[in-house]
Amino acid sequence: QSPLPLALSCLMWAELESWLKSSEHAATATLPAAFSDLLPHFLVEPEDEYIVKNKPVTLTCRSTPATQIYFKCNGEWVHQDDHLIERTVDPATALPVMQVTIDITRQQVEKIFGLDEYWCQCVAWSTTGTQKSQKAYIRIAYLRKNFEEEPQGKEVALDQEVLLRCHPPEGVPQAEVEWQRNEDVVNPVSDPNFFITADHNLVIKKARLADTGNYTCVAKNIVARRKSTSATVLVYVNGGWSTWTTWSSCSAVCGRGWQKRSRSCTNPTPLNGGTSCEGQNVQKSACVATCPVDGGWSEWSKWSACGADCSMWRSRECTQPSPGTGGKECQGLDLQSLNCTSEQCPQTVSGAEDVALYVGMVAVALCLTLLLIVVVLVYRRKKEGLDADVADSSILTTGFQPMGIKPSKPENSHLLTIQPDLTTTTTSYQGTLRSRHDATGKFSMTNGPLLDPLPNGSHTLHNGKLNSDPAEFVSRLSTQSYFKTLPRDVANTSYGTFNFLGGRLTIPNTGISLLIPPEAIPRGKIYEIYLTVQRKEDLRLPLAGCQTLLSPVVSCGPPGVVLSRPVILSMDHCSDACLDNWAVRLKKQNYEGAWEDVLLMGEELVSEPYYCQLEAETCRLFTEQLGTLALVGESLHMGAAKRLRLVLFSDAYCSTLEYNIRVYCMDDTQDVFKEVMQMERQLGGRLIDEPHVLLFKDSYHNLRLSIHDMPQAHWRSKLLAGYQEIPFYHIWNGSQRYLHCTFTLERLSLSTCELTCQLCVWQVEGEGQSFSLDFNIAKDTRAVDSEFLLMDSNATALAGPSAFQIPYLIRQKICSSLDAPCPNGSDWRMLAQRLKLERHMSFFASKASPTSVILDLWEAQHFHSGNINQLATVMADIGKQEAMIFLVSDGEC
Repeated sequence: QSPLPLALSCLMWAELESWLKSSEHAATATLPAAFSDLLPHFLVEPEDEYIVKNKPVTLTCRSTPATQIYFKCNGEWVHQDDHLIERTVDPATALPVMQVTIDITRQQVEKIFGLDEYWCQCVAWSTTGTQKSQKAYIRIAYLRKNFEEEPQGKEVALDQEVLLRCHPPEGVPQAEVEWQRNEDVVNPVSDPNFFITADHNLVIKKARLADTGNYTCVAKNIVARRKSTSATVLVYVNGGWSTWTTWSSCSAVCGRGWQKRSRSCTNPTPLNGGTSCEGQNVQKSACVATCPVDGGWSEWSKWSACGADCSMWRSRECTQPSPGTGGKECQGLDLQSLNCTSEQCPQTVSGAEDVALYVGMVAVALCLTLLLIVVVLVYRRKKEGLDADVADSSILTTGFQPMGIKPSKPENSHLLTIQPDLTTTTTSYQGTLRSRHDATGKFSMTNGPLLDPLPNGSHTLHNGKLNSDPAEFVSRLSTQSYFKTLPRDVANTSYGTFNFLGGRLTIPNTGISLLIPPEAIPRGKIYEIYLTVQRKEDLRLPLAGCQTLLSPVVSCGPPGVVLSRPVILSMDHCSDACLDNWAVRLKKQNYEGAWEDVLLMGEELVSEPYYCQLEAETCRLFTEQLGTLALVGESLHMGAAKRLRLVLFSDAYCSTLEYNIRVYCMDDTQDVFKEVMQMERQLGGRLIDEPHVLLFKDSYHNLRLSIHDMPQAHWRSKLLAGYQEIPFYHIWNGSQRYLHCTFTLERLSLSTCELTCQLCVWQVEGEGQSFSLDFNIAKDTRAVDSEFLLMDSNATALAGPSAFQIPYLIRQKICSSLDAPCPNGSDWRMLAQRLKLERHMSFFASKASPTSVILDLWEAQHFHSGNINQLATVMADIGKQEAMIFLVSDGEC
């Protein structure tokens, strides 16, 4: 050996001998002479260890051949008593083996301060020299709770790269990191779309819909396992348009119409909050349909010469015009034959053949005569049965008995043709309907369905108002075969008995009325007429395409009655009154229950029994046929809009923290508003703001409603979404009567009573409106104010002169003065111009008395607000002296 190692060995031995002398025991052994020249070498060396919590760690050292083995920790020898020694013999080499173990506690390690770490190594001796093992470091293991950087949630588009960062908590030993998605471990080996970087970040190479979820970074070591807060990754899909469909067929069978094509936002469909498609999903285009041409016959050709069979022929062709574009073929024969006379016939029939011919003709004549007699008998029998029904009907055997006129003798069957005395001292029409079963004559009323007899023998009119039990009338009316489908809603039904003097029926608070002008009912006839509004769920109209219901469905009848002149039906509508945006049709229900188009607005013909004037909010319909009617509109382009009425209600009494606000979206017609008011009154609701009007366009976009700007210190919304939405077709089709949204709010204290907020209503991709709400939920605890339901306090039925503002005598004088054409134009045409009705000149001119039709329309428009003096002023401007008659008193009239 060299001198230096020997000197170090001697020094170590001296140090060890002094230490051993101070120890009570010595781990020494004497080696056999055969192994005395071998240096010890280590079979097991101490390894790095971690102290978990308060558990000590054990260090092990094994060497052969060795006489002593001791541990030295942080430069100090470990006490002999702390060593556990075990001696064995290696069976392969017969060398002695010594193993020494020691325990290191947490307290021993914690005594070391500063930057130095706690370490231990073992030293083995033999007679030849010493050997040192490797150092084993002992550390206290831990893992802190807080992550240095946690992953953050993201919203990413499909196929976009996603990076989720994670810096685990500080720990000894350093924590291992794994990622979880919805509690399942993310394994980049099985799914190559994931990649975990060296600094523990997670990379999603191309985001898929399946990658949507909650991602968690998990850090763990031998001490603990920590989880980060979950980061939500939402993979959204922006919508894309599909291809356009083919153009639909033209809406018109003949002439100008519209066709459309559509596309859907399904390529792909927007998901997880992705943006919807921009642009229109429906395109409309004008089209012109070739009108079908029905075939027409040409003139007959000349008769052919008489043939050998004593017949001659002539023909015609279906060429004037030829049928085309789906038109009908010509009806009838294209070939006609005729027997020749005996002079023209080259071969005459003689003898027994003539006798047989004549006998056959006589037999045919006798059969036809018998058939005609049978038909006449059946007809007379049916007519007698009908007359018996009429004779039993009290409605047809009663008559008006005006004041100042004595009833004629029973033999007089023309009681109703007597003119009333309109110059008496009152304009109120009083009279009694008396039974006339003792009359010798019967009214022959074959012009319409008949009602059952009235239960009482007489009905009295006071001041022109008809007094009867509405429930009794509706019950009696509904027993008739045709009227069984009519609603039994007394509140929405009006009826009255009328003769040639006319009258008026009104359904209060609905804007629906029926004006029966004088002379509309033929003299000698008495009709019991009803007026009712149908509920939408009771009677569904077949709507197709862009069609929508613009008015209430109104029934007036009985259908089939004969009218001498048109009556005027007034009802609200909810269109924007711009005919350029709409194709408005009047539909009528026939006896079979099917709906038919009877009028197209703007293309009326004066020869038709229907004519319509469309005002800003009201429709005036002239009709000579009663029945069930409704206005249906078809939008011609996206600019067409319906008027919606927005009405806000809340709970009248609120004793809890929750408070509900109901927003109704209904057609802007009075009948629907009346129904909602009645329903809310039954529920105990409270109207919290004036109704508002919103234009709802045919853009196929839904209606959204939201509440904003509430005082956060006192109120909060319980809705999960930021807004509520009503589908477009629910509003446009009108399939649901009471469309509404309920906003549930919560006040933080029962003492909070003031509520201020903003209600926003808008159509997607369209303009909207915002309404400010500011009210006290406890100050006004009244239910729905009944004043809204009593705005129209007029009688539901008025008969005779009291139903009109213009007295009957004055009306006759005006008509006689203006009906005759005047060279300077001072006639009914100037009256129509002054009343701004010149658009209907052709319709007025088609009537026998144009002035009377104009006055009828004026009566229908101004029944509640009309000023007869204004009409007198118009007459004065025309230059008619008859205007002075407006200034006479009622007694003079």
